[in-house]
Amino acid sequence: MTRRVHLILFLFSASAMAGAQIVSPATDVLGAHLNYGRGCTACHAPHSGANGNGMARTADPGSGSVALWGEDASALYGKTMVTGGGSYVEVLPTSMSAGTPDVEGIMTCLSCHDGNYASQAMMKNRLYESLPGTYGSANQVPTLIGTAAGGATSYLSEHPVGLSASLSCGGSAWDCSEAGGVITMKGPNSSRFVNNYGFFVKPASYNNAAVVMCTTCHDPHDMSVVTISTGSTSGLPPGTYATMFFLRGPYNPNDPNPQSNQTAQFCRQCHADLSNEMNGSTARTIF
Repeated sequence: MTRRVHLILFLFSASAMAGAQIVSPATDVLGAHLNYGRGCTACHAPHSGANGNGMARTADPGSGSVALWGEDASALYGKTMVTGGGSYVEVLPTSMSAGTPDVEGIMTCLSCHDGNYASQAMMKNRLYESLPGTYGSANQVPTLIGTAAGGATSYLSEHPVGLSASLSCGGSAWDCSEAGGVITMKGPNSSRFVNNYGFFVKPASYNNAAVVMCTTCHDPHDMSVVTISTGSTSGLPPGTYATMFFLRGPYNPNDPNPQSNQTAQFCRQCHADLSNEMNGSTARTIF
């Protein structure tokens, strides 16, 4: 009798975990970054950098030197961004060949998504992605950043990014460890969080510190699907999970379960003080 009860419980548990896997629709994973059919060449130029894409506005010797970048980023060179309500200052590199992580992690993104220094580019400033009905409808969600009411060059309402936007361990942060700009989630609380959700974000390394780039949270090559493979450090069952906005982890505000916490879990990867593990709750990731 006991063995049968254990078997039933095991089957129920396995079924519940399998049900947590959310397979995304059969659409191209590039999503909005198909760029109205231009595909990869909208951002990457196989030859001659921005000149090869017909996007060069200046004679930039560094054009195309990083990731065969085919957009003209010269309007951003040396410009200052003040983010996170004014607490973080990022001075952008003066060349695509500067060698710092903000070249590929911030400036390439802004060459299309910036609304101030390099406004519009090829963007139409409207989100090309299906949104849940729970989103507000007073206006359309924009694709350009730095266009809030703070002024023409204000990024105060944007999430902190840059070489000074560092992640740390200890205190109100995760009980993790950091070496050479690499964060290892091995403390009691942080390892429990990884088992409950995972650690999908990718901080960059600068001066032996982990720092936040646009690409820390966003994977520009995959808009809607996150794949968790067998052997992953995440404790979630292997499979494909829905995401949005090119985010690197499971993030689905369209989950029909009103108790779902997966979107909060994504943010808690860095914001440990808001996590269940740091506040005495035993709740895991709920789909």
